[in-house]
Amino acid sequence: MATEIKSDRLKTDEMIINMGPQHPATHGVLRLILKLDGEIVRHVEPVLGHLHRAQEWQGQNRTWFQYQALIDRVDYLSGMFTSWALARASEHVDGTEVPERAEYLRVLASELNRISSHLLWLGTYLIDLGALYGFPFYPFREREKILTFLEEISGQRMMFNYIRIGGVQRDPKADWFKRVEAFTKEFPERVNEYEAIVTENPIFLDRTTGVGVLPKSLAMEYGVTGPSLRASGINYDLRRFKPYSVYDKLKFDVITFDKDGDTRDRYLARVREMRQSNEIIKQVIDMIPQGDIMAKTKKQNAGLRVKAGEGFAAVESPRGVLGCYVVSNGSDKPYRFRWRNPSFSNLSVLPPLLIDRPIADVMAIFGSLDIILPDVDR
Repeated sequence: MATEIKSDRLKTDEMIINMGPQHPATHGVLRLILKLDGEIVRHVEPVLGHLHRAQEWQGQNRTWFQYQALIDRVDYLSGMFTSWALARASEHVDGTEVPERAEYLRVLASELNRISSHLLWLGTYLIDLGALYGFPFYPFREREKILTFLEEISGQRMMFNYIRIGGVQRDPKADWFKRVEAFTKEFPERVNEYEAIVTENPIFLDRTTGVGVLPKSLAMEYGVTGPSLRASGINYDLRRFKPYSVYDKLKFDVITFDKDGDTRDRYLARVREMRQSNEIIKQVIDMIPQGDIMAKTKKQNAGLRVKAGEGFAAVESPRGVLGCYVVSNGSDKPYRFRWRNPSFSNLSVLPPLLIDRPIADVMAIFGSLDIILPDVDR
């Protein structure tokens, strides 16, 4: 005789758990307060402030020359872009004309940095999904080569301080361009290797397809930008729609999907974006002109100043629109700094993506947004 199962035995109690702030898969000290019904997430509250970098306060209490070196430490995976946003905003206020060669070098260094950032995201994201069988280290093979290139021109492997107000720090040697060009020829085949292992992997598809769907309207409401926005069907990239530097002279595709994007779409968007960055680098190497790399009016020393005024500038970073607003009173220190960091807005959309999903999907969805915590706790 079959035993009758009473319904109250299937009832689960609501449980509140903390994921983080000391959790390896949150990629920094982020605390997620999860309210669970069994294994289903019913409520999420990201708790910030554990990693506050005082990014804006420091900008108002350091000289212009000092702050250029500090800002790399915010989005530590793509310091070229924070430096570039700071430089562009300051140059707008000052009326500085950047030499054309310096602009090409900025694009070249930044697109290398974009690839290196996406490569690290790819490797760590596969670890978040449980792929501990060696593949996560494949992308680091190419990332190490890129960091070596960037170290040669900046002196650092992460905190570059290469893009300066008025230009760039150093002009690469001819041999450097040849080695970068050789890398661009081999890199597409390396991306093919990543995709051969991951893109149609049945376990990866089960963990990502239809998971964490981000509707266009929700993405716009929360101010999501970057690959996460374009994976949801919104064709917006500052390099194309508000061109800056020499991007209007370069040919590349803005990777955009035609539907509300899920976790797999955000993966594909970054993989394809790496291929486009590789094509941009090839063009820059072919097109870069001779000339100065620093505006003659901007000596890189402790006496560096920016004329009185205010201005805003933004760049398209690996995580989205990175904006810098600066107010100068003409002294050796900025008067005010305010930053628009893409990770902050992109993290804000996490709670609605997690509601009614199993707890096993938390890291799959969170990781697909590519958050850098110092970029959140600015």
